[in-house]
Amino acid sequence: MKRFFELLFTWWNRETPGTQLWTWLYGEFVGEDEIGNRYYRTKGGKIDPTLGFERRWVIFNGYAEASTVPPSWHGWLHHTVDTPPSAETYKPRPWQKPHRPNLTGTAGAYRPSGSTLAQGRRPKATGDYKAWTPGK
Repeated sequence: MKRFFELLFTWWNRETPGTQLWTWLYGEFVGEDEIGNRYYRTKGGKIDPTLGFERRWVIFNGYAEASTVPPSWHGWLHHTVDTPPSAETYKPRPWQKPHRPNLTGTAGAYRPSGSTLAQGRRPKATGDYKAWTPGK
């Protein structure tokens, strides 16, 4: 029952009823990334007459956050490449790091050593700062 109300009243949790219906009627599954996002295109790669190219979309696994889309799928979604990553046999180089979504605003966000949100105590001031006062 909870899943039904989430689907009905929120657009940021997975797909909306309209997207679910559109995907069921006109979508063709292309692949899934390591996070669980599912990628679709129009059936048979049919060209949309109003756009002039095929429609491509993603149904997020959980919270709809665009930064969770890996670079390879991002390129396919935005028509930078024609071949979806699921159809390629690409192996990442040893120096390439795995994709991480933007963690800003979460507990995993980067916090430099001088930040008030960083763990531990803030370092003492060094005395090289003088406050500005108007009129001087």
